[in-house]
Amino acid sequence: MKTPDFFKRSELTATLWSFRREFLIVGAFSMVANVLMLTPTLYMLQVYDRVLASQSELTLVAMSLLALFLFGVMAFAEWMRSRLLVSTGVRLDEQLSTQVFNASFEAHLSQAGANPTRAFGDLIQIRQFLTGNGIFAFFDAPWAPIYMAVLFMLHPMLGFMGIVFACIQAALAWFGHRHTLAPSEAAVKASADATSFLQGKLRNAEVLESMGMVQNLQTRWAQRHQTHLDKSGQAQHLTHRITAWSKFIRYSQQSLALGAGALLAIDGQITLGGMIAASVLMTRALAPIDMLVGSWRQFIGMRYAFARLEKMLLDYPPRDPALKRVAPTGAVTLQNVLASAPGRADPILKSVSISVSAGSVVAVLGPSGSGKSTLARVLMGIWPDVSGEVLLDGLPISSWNRVELGPYLGYLPQDIELFEGSIAENIARFGKVDPALVIEAAQSAGLHDMILRFPKGYDTPIGEAGNLLSGGQRQRIGLARAVYGTPHLIVLDEPNANLDDAGEAALFKAVQQLKAKGRTVFLITHRPAAVAVADTIVILRDGQVVANGPRDAVIAAMQAPRQARPSPAQANGPAAVAA
Repeated sequence: MKTPDFFKRSELTATLWSFRREFLIVGAFSMVANVLMLTPTLYMLQVYDRVLASQSELTLVAMSLLALFLFGVMAFAEWMRSRLLVSTGVRLDEQLSTQVFNASFEAHLSQAGANPTRAFGDLIQIRQFLTGNGIFAFFDAPWAPIYMAVLFMLHPMLGFMGIVFACIQAALAWFGHRHTLAPSEAAVKASADATSFLQGKLRNAEVLESMGMVQNLQTRWAQRHQTHLDKSGQAQHLTHRITAWSKFIRYSQQSLALGAGALLAIDGQITLGGMIAASVLMTRALAPIDMLVGSWRQFIGMRYAFARLEKMLLDYPPRDPALKRVAPTGAVTLQNVLASAPGRADPILKSVSISVSAGSVVAVLGPSGSGKSTLARVLMGIWPDVSGEVLLDGLPISSWNRVELGPYLGYLPQDIELFEGSIAENIARFGKVDPALVIEAAQSAGLHDMILRFPKGYDTPIGEAGNLLSGGQRQRIGLARAVYGTPHLIVLDEPNANLDDAGEAALFKAVQQLKAKGRTVFLITHRPAAVAVADTIVILRDGQVVANGPRDAVIAAMQAPRQARPSPAQANGPAAVAA
């Protein structure tokens, strides 16, 4: 069966469409269950109108056994459709979880405001709706007209009464949706704002406590929390009023249906059994509508979750797994690269053009705010808003499969991010730990002897975000992770910021070893010692390249004006001028 174009919009709709057979089976079981819901009504009619009139015990036993059998079939249909929907929800999660993880990670990386936790929350919300009462209401609602038809068969007045109450409940659902959606969304937004504010500050608990900032931030959090309480209270008050009206209508309907049946029975238009059956049947006819009213808010939440998740999957589709390239050599070319950031008028990098051959060591210098760290992210292909060309071996770095390219890249950011696990796992990038490669990387970072002094050596856990290590130890482990395996392009952003003299010597030795192996290394640093190991120097100022070329040529060019007009600032050397 060909998939309609409507369901080709995203991986989410395509996956849901792939379960159409399961949903059809659920619909069939729903049909059986809803038709057999008439069993109590028919049984009641027969007992009142046939058994009591004939005083036949055999007829009562036969009808009771038949009713029990039909109840068993109804229970089996209910159980099977519930089980099928649960298994469908699990399979939906299994098929989409990897795609959602990758897409949410890319969305978060692109600074699009995506929260990976929220993305999985949206997936869970969709799955829970598919296995909860809300979906049953949608499958049962089409059978409400059948019950209405039976009411008309008992008496037209009962049928019209059922239609009136159905319209009232539908109007109440529409009113509730129209008036509770905005307050509920505002309450959810205020709650997320207060929670994210608190979580962001807890990550810096030591700074807050040491400088007595807790009380000040508590006051700001309390304002956000109070806003959440106010908006949540408004939404809940409105919801409770609507719920109260819904209960009033439901109980009124039950009593009025019984009263109307009694009136018709007094007039002799229906039997006593018909009177009781009418009340039960009307309750059953309006039950799916009542369930729709109760689950409407859940449906609206699921719809928004579906829209958010679908948009994210459309914006960040799965990469082509068949795309394979040969291993890069590390040649890098930037042509007229502009890197921007949201909320900033001027680009961070402005028409940056450099070309670096494979096996070169490049020292990137410049003052704070000149765009060096942004250049590092551009080189790694992880800066979201870039125009121009960023080429690796002549191919756009964005066109590479990141899983395939990852082992050939090494990156040490300024803020070292380690993860909960052992030292060996962090160095091995949480892949399969190759002891020989881990030790080699640790030795390159001058880390091996220090690791052996830990109680468990390479198996020593480092805690959440490496909080059990010092800044210098985290930086060395980050360096070992960057050079682990066979990376051909290594970008080190301020790699010696937390290193002592011994650590810095180990760093420069590692750079020389990488150069000997033909690796391309970008050293982004303020320290002039990095110039000694560089082949090429790139100097940035205000997002522009003001000097670029072989080390000796750039140094000579920088020294020429100093010789003509020396100054105290220039007397510190070319790296100091660049910094």
